[in-house]
Amino acid sequence: MINVTKTFLPPQKEYQAILERAWERGWMTNRGVLVQELEMKLKSFLDSFHIINMTNGTLPLQIAIKALGLTGEIITTPFSYVATTSSIVWEGCVPVYVDIHPEYLTIDESKIEAAITSKTSAILATHVFGNPCAVDVIQAIADKHGLKVIYDAAHCFNVKYKGQSIFNYGDVSTCSFHATKLFHTGEGGALFCKPEYYDRMFYHHNFGHQGQEAFQGLGINAKMSELQAAMGLAVLPYVSNIMEIRHKVASIYNAALKGCDLDLLKLRPETAWNYSYYPVIFNSEHALLEVKKALEAINIYPRRYFYPSLNLLPYINSVSMPIANSISKRVLCLPLYPELDEAILTKIITTIQSITL
Repeated sequence: MINVTKTFLPPQKEYQAILERAWERGWMTNRGVLVQELEMKLKSFLDSFHIINMTNGTLPLQIAIKALGLTGEIITTPFSYVATTSSIVWEGCVPVYVDIHPEYLTIDESKIEAAITSKTSAILATHVFGNPCAVDVIQAIADKHGLKVIYDAAHCFNVKYKGQSIFNYGDVSTCSFHATKLFHTGEGGALFCKPEYYDRMFYHHNFGHQGQEAFQGLGINAKMSELQAAMGLAVLPYVSNIMEIRHKVASIYNAALKGCDLDLLKLRPETAWNYSYYPVIFNSEHALLEVKKALEAINIYPRRYFYPSLNLLPYINSVSMPIANSISKRVLCLPLYPELDEAILTKIITTIQSITL
C-alpha cells in the first residue's frame, strides 16, 4: 500500500544511543535534558524566536488562545485541518470564517477587515501546505484594530518567507511534529512566540508551575517527553537531505503534470518552500474522484486534504464560503516522501495523465 506519506525513521541505533542518555539519568519527562537540547537545536536550525516543545501540535493552538486571553470572535480560515477550528471552539471562542485566496489557498487578506466586529479578539490563519499567508497585510490589519495574530504553521517546518523563519511572524506560531510531517518526534509539536509572551506560554504548558511549590497561574500538561525529544534529535540531522529528495520528487510531478487539466499550488513570492505536501486541484470533483478511484485500484492512496471545508463542520453554524467549498472538493494531495519508488511515481503520473490530458 502506497500512502500519501511515509514516516521517516532514522537508524534505530542512533535513536537508541540518544535514548541511553535519558535512561542513564532516569529522567523521562518534566522537561529533561533531551527536550531542552532539542529546543536549543531547533531554535538554531530554524533561526526562530522562543520555542516551547509540546506533546502534540494541537495543544499549542489551545494554549495560545488561552494565554493571550482571547474571547468572543476569532477570524479564521475554513481551509485548514480541523484542529484550527476545534481549538477555537474548545477554548470557548467563536470562529468567524473568511474565504480563501483562489490561488494561494490561504485566508484572503482582502476580506478580513470586513469580518471584524466589536467582538473580534484575534486572527488565526493557516499557512496552507507551507504556503505563507499575506503576513504583512494581516499584521497591519491587526495593529489597526488591536487584534492578536496566531498562525497555524503545522506544515511549515523550515519554511522561510522574505528571508526569515515563517515562525517569526505573528504573536504566536504553532507547528506539528506528527509522525507524518517533514520533521517529527513521533507525536509532538511546538509553540513559537515573541519574547514578551514566552513566560506566560511556558507556565500554561506546565500546569501553571512556578518552581515545585508555587503556581504562577492556570495551566495544563502539554510537556514533551524525553522519548519524543530523542526521536526529534535523531531525525533533525536528516532534514536537509529529506527536503532535497522531496524537492526532486516535486520537480518530477511539476514537469509531468504541467500539461494536465489541473492546477498546481501557487507559492507566494519570496517563499523558500519545504515541499511538505504536493496538492493538485482538479477542474471538478468528478475528475478528482476518477483519479482517486483509479489510483486506489492499483493500491495507491492519495488524500483529500483538506476536506470538507471547515465551515461545514456539524458543530458550526454553516456559512457560505464558495471558494473554500469549491477548492476542498477538488484538491488531492499526492504521495510525497523520500522513499517513494520511481516506478510508483511513474504509475501515479501516468494514471493522472490518462484522465486529465
